[in-house]
Amino acid sequence: MPHSKLRPSFTFDEEKLNELKKIAPEAFADGKINWDTLRESLGEYLEDYEESSESFGLFWPGKKQARRIASTPSKGTLIPVEGEGVEEENTHNIFIEGENLEVLKLLQKSYAGRIKMIYIDPPYNTGNDIVYEDDFKEPLQEYLKRTGQIDEEGKSLTTNTRADGRFHSKWLSMMYPRLRLARNLLRNDGVIFISIDDNEVHNLRELMNEIFGEENFIENIIWQKKYSPQNDATYFSTMHDYVICFAFKKKNNKKDVGWQRILLPRDEKSIERYKNFDNDPRGDWKPGDFTAEGPSKNCIYPIIGPTGIEHNPPVGKRWVFNYENYLELRKDNRLWFGNDGNNYPALKRFKSEVQDGLVPNSIWFYKDVGHTQEAKQEVNDLFDGIPVMDYPKPVRLLKRIVQISCFTNDIVLDFFAGSGTTSHAVIEINKEDIGNRKWIMVQMPENCDEKSEAFKAGYKTIAEISKERIRRVIKNLRNNKKGKLDFDKDKLDLGFKVFKLKESNFKDWNDYSGDSINELDTLFEKSSDPLNYGWKKKDLLNEILLLEGFPLDSKIKSLKEFKNNKIKQVTSDFHEHKLLICLDEKIEKETIKNMNLNENDIFVCLDSAITDKDKVNLSDKGFLKTI
Repeated sequence: MPHSKLRPSFTFDEEKLNELKKIAPEAFADGKINWDTLRESLGEYLEDYEESSESFGLFWPGKKQARRIASTPSKGTLIPVEGEGVEEENTHNIFIEGENLEVLKLLQKSYAGRIKMIYIDPPYNTGNDIVYEDDFKEPLQEYLKRTGQIDEEGKSLTTNTRADGRFHSKWLSMMYPRLRLARNLLRNDGVIFISIDDNEVHNLRELMNEIFGEENFIENIIWQKKYSPQNDATYFSTMHDYVICFAFKKKNNKKDVGWQRILLPRDEKSIERYKNFDNDPRGDWKPGDFTAEGPSKNCIYPIIGPTGIEHNPPVGKRWVFNYENYLELRKDNRLWFGNDGNNYPALKRFKSEVQDGLVPNSIWFYKDVGHTQEAKQEVNDLFDGIPVMDYPKPVRLLKRIVQISCFTNDIVLDFFAGSGTTSHAVIEINKEDIGNRKWIMVQMPENCDEKSEAFKAGYKTIAEISKERIRRVIKNLRNNKKGKLDFDKDKLDLGFKVFKLKESNFKDWNDYSGDSINELDTLFEKSSDPLNYGWKKKDLLNEILLLEGFPLDSKIKSLKEFKNNKIKQVTSDFHEHKLLICLDEKIEKETIKNMNLNENDIFVCLDSAITDKDKVNLSDKGFLKTI
C-alpha cells in the first residue's frame, strides 16, 4: 500500500475537480484547467458566450469573492474542551464554538453527505442587525483576533444599516459561502429549513435556487409569530415570518430516494372526529363530502335516501362518483344519511383506511407551533426568569420541523445555533418517541452587550448561553422523569461534547516570491518540522481525525496490546476501516512487527518517528501516512 504525507488541504472542490478529471481528463495540464480544451470537450453543451453574458440569475457586488471564500481551505481545527459538556464519553451530540464559515469548512470531509436536516435562523438584515464580516485572505486570523485568541483587535461583526449602498450585497455575501458549504453536508434525501423575514426572503429564495437548484424548492412556509396585532404599526401589523424549505427530490432513473416528508402525528381533536355512528364492524369513521365542484353528466343523478327522500347535487356541483360506483358504495354500506336517514349522503371515511398522520400545511399558526413571546418565556423559565436572549425561536416550531423531516437515527445541524432551540427540540422529540436523533450545533462566541441582563448574570457570549441552556434542559429532563423513563434502558442520548475552533496544529506554508537564497533557506529550515511549536497530542489527534474524514463522535480507544508505544484506534459507523494514530517521538520495532492492519486501515505517525525501512514494512500492511 502507498505511503503519503498528511496535509490539511482538503476542500470539497477537490472532489469536484476529480470528478471533472474523469469526465474530461484532456482539459487538465499540470494540475490546472485548460479552458479552451474544456470548452471543446463540452461542445454543444456549453452556452454561447454572447448569450450567456445576459443570463438570468442573482448578481450582486462581491459575489465572486463570496465564491472564493467558500473554496478557500480553513487553516483552523476543532479542539475538544473537556468539562463543558454533559456525559461527554457516551454521547454523539456535538456543540462547536466557533465562526460557522470556518467550522463548515472543517466538517466537509467528515460529514459530507451525512446530515439529514439543516435548520438555521440567520441574521434577518433588518437594518440594525449584525452580520458577519468575512475576510477572504485570512478568515481564521480575523476570527482569532475577534475572539481575543491572538493579538490585535479585529472586527467580527458589523451593523448593516440600510444607508449602506451594499445593504443587500453584504448579507448575500455572508450567506452564500455558508449555504454552499452546507449543501455539501446534506444527504441525498436531505432537507434544509431557513427562517427569514420580508427583508431578504426574495433574495434568499433566489440564492437557494442557485445553490440547491430551483427544482428542489419545497415550500415557503408562513409562520404566525405573533398572537396579538401591533396597533401602533405604521402601515400593517406584521404577524408572520417565513421558513423556506429546499430538499433533494428523487431523480428519475436514480437510486437515491430523495427527501420523504413525514406525516405529523394526529392530535386528539382530529382523532375525536372519528366515531362509529352506526356500529360498523370496520371501526371508527367520519363523514366526508359526497359532492364536488364542476359539471359532469355521469355524476349528476338522483339519490333516494333510506326514508324515500330524493337528493340531487346542489346547483353547480355534482356527486363525487358516477352512478355505478355509487351503487357499489351503497351496497358496501359506505354512505351515511344521518341518524334519521333524511340527510344528504355523506361518504364514510374509515380511520383504518386513511394515512396514519396529517399532511403539514404551508401556514403554521402560533397555536400549533408557538410564537415569539412563548419562545422568550421558555428561555426565561430555564434561566430562572433572567431574559438572556432577545429573539429565540419557540421549541414547538423546531419540533414541527424535526417531526416532518427526521427519523429516529438522523443527524440535525444548526450552524446559527443562537440560544440552542434546535438542540432543545431534538432532545424533547427523542424523549417523546425514544428516538436517537443526533445534533450538531455551531455558534460563534459573539459577545453579549455589557448592559444586557445576560452579561450581568455572568454570560459573556451567546455560545455560553447556548451551552448552559442545553445543560439545563438535560438536567430538568432528568429531574422531572418521575419514573416514566429509564434513560439507561431506553438509551436516550442526554449529553454533548464541546469543541472550539483554534489554529491548526500544522504550520502554514507561505509561498516565497523573493530572490534571496538565505531567506529561502531560512523558510525551509522553519518548515522542517511541519507542526506548530507547543502542539498537543490530543489536539493533533482530533485534527487528524477530521482530515481523515472521521466524525467528531468517533470512538477513540487506547490499544493496550502495544506496550512500547501509545496507539489510539479510531472507529466510526460511517467507515468500515480503522484509523490508528501514534504520535510518539519514536515507533519501536516491536510495535511495527505486531501491527495488524487490514488493507484499507490507515496508520498515522510522525515522519521523524519511523525509519525509511520501517515505512516500507508498514506500507505493506496497510495505508501509512506520516506527518
